Amino acid sequence: MVVAIAIVHVRDLFTASMLFAIYSLISAGLFVVLDAGDVALTEAAVGAGISTLLFLATLTMVDRREAPPNSSARHHWLALAVVGITGAFLVYATLDLPEFGDATSPAQAHVGSQYIASTYDDMGIPNMVAAVLASYRSIDTLGEGFVILTAGLAVYALLSVPATRRRRRNGMGHRHE
Repeated sequence: MVVAIAIVHVRDLFTASMLFAIYSLISAGLFVVLDAGDVALTEAAVGAGISTLLFLATLTMVDRREAPPNSSARHHWLALAVVGITGAFLVYATLDLPEFGDATSPAQAHVGSQYIASTYDDMGIPNMVAAVLASYRSIDTLGEGFVILTAGLAVYALLSVPATRRRRRNGMGHRHE
């Protein structure tokens, strides 16, 4: 909570980027404590790794300090109303979910029991989530890794285009004669 509050109050964008990385690492540590190693690895790689690199790449093209807000109070109330309505819809959507731990829920009644019964015998890994992701869903997990890598490279390429044009305009680009 302290890091999240600090992120909201700081006006230096570099400091905010570093605080976001710290927040992601703290979240990854929390996921490790909760025995969700796969989620912790993803949070560390995407949240603290790729996102921080993209933030820093973006900071090379913008001012380091946040500009003071100059919009009207009406704009803030409209944003608050949109967030409130969206939040109300999300809370309403959760009312249809099964109770936590309900043995008759679809997740428990169908394929879940098969995984519970055979995962340790098939893999020999005590953490069932890690075993499922590393074995039964390994191709899917590999595909997700490629999607994250491709998205990061695409965003980095998009962010580097203005810098390349700026260098060419200033006569610092390579000339092919």
